[in-house]
Amino acid sequence: MSFQNILVPFDLSSPSNKAFKVALDLAQKYNSKITLITCVEGDAWHHKFYDARADTQLLKAQTKVAKKYMEKLEETANKVGVKIKLQIIKSTSVAKDIATFAKSRKMDIIVISSHGRTGFDKLVLGSVANGVIQRTSVPVLLIK
Repeated sequence: MSFQNILVPFDLSSPSNKAFKVALDLAQKYNSKITLITCVEGDAWHHKFYDARADTQLLKAQTKVAKKYMEKLEETANKVGVKIKLQIIKSTSVAKDIATFAKSRKMDIIVISSHGRTGFDKLVLGSVANGVIQRTSVPVLLIK
């Protein structure tokens, strides 16, 4: 099986940085392209006094930070000759949006990290990696 199109969901965390490095190794081995995706979310706690301008500012700030960090990873990929595309999408359901993106773009594999949360933290915070695995038919390589 060859992995020509590798999707790497990236949340600017140390574990997702590790997943990127694994994906970079795969891309070098298989002469593949990487798509690095980050999902930005607005304020999920909307109420009747909600001001949409705050949401817009939050999304702009998140996008700016994500883009800056992702461009550094793009430089790293370019140095080793790996083609990379950066995608930042507005999301309301991160796991669902990653799975949909992977299917619509015909990705061969998703390389995703897990923070390894357990117990109450996992219950409260959920697991994007687990959600992606449950929603996609694309092979997933989970990095811990």
